[in-house]
Amino acid sequence: MIFRQLFEPLSSTYTYLLGCEETGQALLIDPVITSLERDLGEVQRLGLTLAYSVETHIHADHITAALELKKQAGSKIAGPAFDRLPCTDFGIEEGKLLQIGSITLQPLHTPGHTDGHFAYICNERVFTGDALLIDGCGRTDFQNGDARTLFKSVREKLFSLPDDCLVYPAHDYNDKRVSSIAQEKKRNPRLGISHTLEEFEKIMATLDLPPPKFIDYAVPGNRRCGICPDDLPDNLQNYCLHMTDSPQG
Repeated sequence: MIFRQLFEPLSSTYTYLLGCEETGQALLIDPVITSLERDLGEVQRLGLTLAYSVETHIHADHITAALELKKQAGSKIAGPAFDRLPCTDFGIEEGKLLQIGSITLQPLHTPGHTDGHFAYICNERVFTGDALLIDGCGRTDFQNGDARTLFKSVREKLFSLPDDCLVYPAHDYNDKRVSSIAQEKKRNPRLGISHTLEEFEKIMATLDLPPPKFIDYAVPGNRRCGICPDDLPDNLQNYCLHMTDSPQG
């Protein structure tokens, strides 16, 4: 399998490119509109054809590139069926595999950050979205998030995976790229197995984080699979401009 971890610096988002060496088909997990040209260029450079873009959840900090990828590359849009978005072509459900050539994604419904959040297992890797970050987790204070639900998702589903399963999150803000289930069990300061549910709920309740600055535009735009609004304030214009320099992770 061809694998690339790609980083978008404005929202600190990781996009993952998975390619089948046998069929030449590929998919992108959590593509970002500002990195559209980079991602399409990488697909072309590797001699691949983009078959799907795949979302872990409805994002609040960036606009997805799913719709533009569909327009420019002819790829289909896969997203959680839970969210009932009419713009998706394939509704992700737990127990319903997404197969692209030799690549198989096994979806896990992992609510708590958002109620429709999914993680994806692919061989020795798991793409955890915002449910489980490296030494952390996504916030639980909007989009029907719930700390108790997230704790259950991580402990009962993600932490039940093999210890050597590699953890690839949707974000990292400290230049970390990959972890493992064993590592997160041992040292995650919020969700590690030495912490109780009550401790986790207290941590999440006292984070006192400001709302994501782009949430009022990102959520409705992503419910349409990636529509940039026309009325963006000047200080948010970069969230929809296409960047040519968006480095690889």
